[in-house]
Amino acid sequence: MRPAHVLLAVLVAAVWGVNFVVIEVGLDHFPPLLFSALRFLVAALPAIFFVGRPKVAWKWIVGVGLVLGVAKFGLLFIGMDAGMPAGMSSLVLQVQAVFTALFAFVAVGERPGRVRMLGMLIALAGIGVAAVDEGEAGPLTAFALLIGAAACWGASNVLTRKASPPDPLNFMVWVSTVPVLPLLGLSLLFEGPTADLDALAALDWQGAGIIVYVAWITTVFGFGAWGHLLRHHPASTVAPFSLLVPVFGMSSAALVLDESVSALGWCAAALLVGGVSLTSLAGVRRGGSGADVRRGGSEAVTGSPAPGPGVRAAEPRPRTTASRTPSRASRPGAPR
Repeated sequence: MRPAHVLLAVLVAAVWGVNFVVIEVGLDHFPPLLFSALRFLVAALPAIFFVGRPKVAWKWIVGVGLVLGVAKFGLLFIGMDAGMPAGMSSLVLQVQAVFTALFAFVAVGERPGRVRMLGMLIALAGIGVAAVDEGEAGPLTAFALLIGAAACWGASNVLTRKASPPDPLNFMVWVSTVPVLPLLGLSLLFEGPTADLDALAALDWQGAGIIVYVAWITTVFGFGAWGHLLRHHPASTVAPFSLLVPVFGMSSAALVLDESVSALGWCAAALLVGGVSLTSLAGVRRGGSGADVRRGGSEAVTGSPAPGPGVRAAEPRPRTTASRTPSRASRPGAPR
């Protein structure tokens, strides 16, 4: 990677890591579901008028919008509002790579190789340690909501790869249009119109700046820049930078919010980062071929700062069968 692209990848990781601190502060201004709805509303408008028409089928836009926008971000914001610390949230959410691998196995037949299986077990051990640590320091319900958010993120990764959007920014902007009304409806139902109206009436410059950051900086700029990197480099080159997200998340939470990390928390961090590294970067087995293959391309763009395993595995070269007549030598067959 060119130095400029390395700096861009680090910048995106920093933006996504600091985002957890911004969310924590934003939850003092807005109820969680309303906050999430405003995030997607501002991310979609006015960008929707500049990115052109959708370039994938609406079923993929709606599917990813509901799973990623409503379920994943709804659970994330509610979990953090329920007491999950910002720094630990940035770390625990990275277990999405494990869920991505599991769902990819179920949905498209990706069989994880031994190294990937080892990474998944290490990451799950990290989750167990984090759960013990969180049980001593805070509510386990909030921790469980973050695990649910990570699972939804993994599911949205697989949906995104099946959609194979040619333009990640266009796809993300259109996806952002889907969660707005469902989240607003859920907010009115569970948080109440009074709480929503009070939050909007009390909107100040800090609250507006928070919405702009989580919408335009982390969503529009972040996913647009990440997609740009994936168009110029293999996913296996770009993906490791996503492991910097919890580093920036935990450090910024310590600096801004004065969050401390226990010894168990650091142990969980080491296990999670190590496990996610193996899970994200190791080869996968496709179908029943039994051969480990490296993932490539830019399929996993929107799902996450930490793209999971690719869906399109490299295929073995087709055999050529020579006939008795050289001029009629059979051509290689099409990839399966």
